[in-house]
Amino acid sequence: MATAAAAAAAPRHSCAKLSVAVEDPKAPGGGGIFVKATWLPTRFSLAVTDGAGAWVADASDAEVRLRAEQWDQPVSEYLALAERYLAFHQPSSTYSFHEAGAGRRLSWTFEKQGTKLEWRWKLQPAPHPQQTIAEVLDFLMDANIRLSEEVVRKTQSFEKVKQEAENCLQQSERFNNEKAEFEQASFTKFVAVLNSKKAKLRQLKDRIAALESADKAPKEEEQEEEGHSTDRTEPIEEGSDKDQSVNDEPSETGSGGDPHSSPEKPAAAAAASRGRRGRKRTRK
Repeated sequence: MATAAAAAAAPRHSCAKLSVAVEDPKAPGGGGIFVKATWLPTRFSLAVTDGAGAWVADASDAEVRLRAEQWDQPVSEYLALAERYLAFHQPSSTYSFHEAGAGRRLSWTFEKQGTKLEWRWKLQPAPHPQQTIAEVLDFLMDANIRLSEEVVRKTQSFEKVKQEAENCLQQSERFNNEKAEFEQASFTKFVAVLNSKKAKLRQLKDRIAALESADKAPKEEEQEEEGHSTDRTEPIEEGSDKDQSVNDEPSETGSGGDPHSSPEKPAAAAAASRGRRGRKRTRK
């Protein structure tokens, strides 16, 4: 089941231009070859051309498995490493394409754990060189067309994104300006309200101070009046010695006219009269 699923997997295609060392640099191709590869889960095939000739190699499942065992690698890891160096030109690798009997040998180098290693695959002349060259060129043209279309789409998408970015930038600047204007207006209103509140507070403080001073003045006047009235009050004086001597003497009328009259009554009347005079003075 797994083998059938792997065999039914869709193949991947790649084509890379590799700079190789050649025996005659002036020969057609001049040190550059095109390698078209078809990759499957357990095998691969190559079609190589330098513009003048064409060579092919078809690595079967058994050959790939044998090579992977020689390098102590799983088949999948061996194919992934081969694809890495044949689908894309690796500057760190040294490629060569030399004659080997009736065909050619393609080799490339790589490093593994600090050791420089080399892989080789032998290619046979293509049965139909012109057809193989045409297939490689067609693949390159199709790939170029796809890339051109992709570039056009990417460019259009970039221009669209760029336009949207410019619109967003303009909108952001407008928002910033509106925000600044709003903040300035709000600050101006806040300052006006704050100044108005301060003025009202000052008015209230002035009114409170005026009320306190107006309430304080009558109290001070009352205290002053109370002080004056206290100063003006005179103590009640008892009768002088002269009055006492006068009142103590018996009245001629009392002594001569009424024998039953008491000499104490004129003294009480005199004391009452002095008390009335003292109260009158206090009222003043």
